[in-house]
Amino acid sequence: METEQEEIKLTRYSHSAGCGCKIAPALLQEILKTDDQQPQDGRLLVGNSSNDDAAAYDLGNGTALISTTDFFMPIVDDPFDFGRIAAANAISDVYAMGGRPVMAIAILGWPVNALPAAAARQVLEGGRAVCAQARIPLAGGHSIDSPEPIFGLAVSGLCGIANLKRNNTAQVGDVLFLTKPIGVGILSTAQKRGLLSPEHREILVNQLTQLNSVGEQLGSIPGVTAMTDVTGFGLGGHLAEMAEGSGLTAELYYSRLKFIAGVREYLALKAIPDGTYRNWNSCGSKISFEAGVDVMEAFSMLPDPQTNGGLLIAADADAVDEIIDLLKQHGLADFVTPIGKMIAKQEKVILVKA
Repeated sequence: METEQEEIKLTRYSHSAGCGCKIAPALLQEILKTDDQQPQDGRLLVGNSSNDDAAAYDLGNGTALISTTDFFMPIVDDPFDFGRIAAANAISDVYAMGGRPVMAIAILGWPVNALPAAAARQVLEGGRAVCAQARIPLAGGHSIDSPEPIFGLAVSGLCGIANLKRNNTAQVGDVLFLTKPIGVGILSTAQKRGLLSPEHREILVNQLTQLNSVGEQLGSIPGVTAMTDVTGFGLGGHLAEMAEGSGLTAELYYSRLKFIAGVREYLALKAIPDGTYRNWNSCGSKISFEAGVDVMEAFSMLPDPQTNGGLLIAADADAVDEIIDLLKQHGLADFVTPIGKMIAKQEKVILVKA
């Protein structure tokens, strides 16, 4: 007999899922636009003047404080897994800056009249489990009664200023790596529609809870010129941010991209998140396709919103061997083949090659 806990389907209580909840890039820019002058602080190394993963503040001793927050609605039905995924996703922003996470605070919204408190407790337990894996305390937080379940973290991290990585500092000739497959938005949509097989559900959860901890060590490699994690705007959106911010164009080798297992099966069933269309409307005009690329498939894959996606790394060619060795040490041998390179600015921001 199933327990009350096992009968809960969290995705029934949310209109969107995971990083697919993100506001579309064009609308976000409209929201963030302001004529107000912010107080100038020379110790703010990274703020909202760029589209980076986190803020960074100079502590005055050669170390930067990294501060970030991320939260969303359920991407899976199981409360414990939801907590793990949301925590791993939030912590990823610190790793994407080349930093070491040191502390987290929880953000919880819960429909108290619709879902039991025991399920919320399981969400928090999942968050604690991933924080323990990252060797940081979940030190407190804040909760509210909300119409939909929401969970995430505010995370603080530390990084030597010399090791701090940005998403807009790539250089001509840099080689591009991506440390996870894409397509989790499609699989999570298939789950919400009751289409996802148990086998693929396990693969999905394993990827969504995998920490991007290699980012801390990548931060210490001077030849890593830029880094970000691929989340709600999809690979196309985040690569466009990196290329545009750096004043360059990215060549992307489509045949080298890794797709999460089963994605084409669910793509054939039209399990496409709404966020895919929003992302494409924001970045599609910046992308051109070489002959031989399956453009219809690429339309669904490049803007597919990821949650706790892989690290997108731009690196000087001289650092490639060191990066490959490091990826292998972290069990990422499947991702040592470069997926593209940075070239001088062209008419389009991303050139997709077969």
